[in-house]
Amino acid sequence: MNPKTNAPKEFYEDFEEKYANARKKTPARIGIGRSGPRPLTKSLLKFRLDHAAAVDSVYGEVDIALLEKLGFFTIHTKTENDKETYILRPDLGRKLNQNAKDLLLSRCILQPQVQIIASNGLSAKAINSNLEDVYLSLVQSLESLQLTMGTPFYIEQGRVGLMDDIGEVLKPTVVIYLIGERPGLVSAESMSAYICYQPRHGTIESDRNVISNIHQGGIPPVEAGAFLGTIIEKILKYEASGIKLFEKEG
Repeated sequence: MNPKTNAPKEFYEDFEEKYANARKKTPARIGIGRSGPRPLTKSLLKFRLDHAAAVDSVYGEVDIALLEKLGFFTIHTKTENDKETYILRPDLGRKLNQNAKDLLLSRCILQPQVQIIASNGLSAKAINSNLEDVYLSLVQSLESLQLTMGTPFYIEQGRVGLMDDIGEVLKPTVVIYLIGERPGLVSAESMSAYICYQPRHGTIESDRNVISNIHQGGIPPVEAGAFLGTIIEKILKYEASGIKLFEKEG
């Protein structure tokens, strides 16, 4: 027995060597050891640090200068910019308020082939870290495909289903929604891209495509932007997304 941890000999001998290979393949907390019934101090401190980063991502703010640089104007949902309401009432994050609808009609191109939108969702850090690279790469991809784009904009505290409300207002052929993912203890800056063909009220979740885990430790943002362009091209070709796209592709 190990006199410090009361662990069996086979547990602590060659501990680092046994887990070294596994640690190279995953950021998960494996083989972190313990001191009696408790985690090691360094492991506990790392856990608390990652948890704090996740909380900061949820309650953090998106860099306004970044949105201005990319040409995104801002609208709001029925959560009325209240974070606690956004967390407790997901349904309100799926609906535009009236001011937002009026602003879209006055500032946006109607019926574009592709409408790009973005939202902090549950991670402002995801937008701050990834939006610029994904967006610029995506725009370059769409331009090379000679597809017309609508006016990009940012939604404060949006949910995925909000793309249906936006579809009803602007009538785009395809909506691509760049949104911050719920942060975890491995990454607090991961972004997802939801894509839907003609999203409208009544659209179901299986009608959407999603590419998730977009961040420097997952799918690199620049590569993600280029790849999203090829998905949009396919959606326009088959006039379908989600499961329907899969079925049409055969």
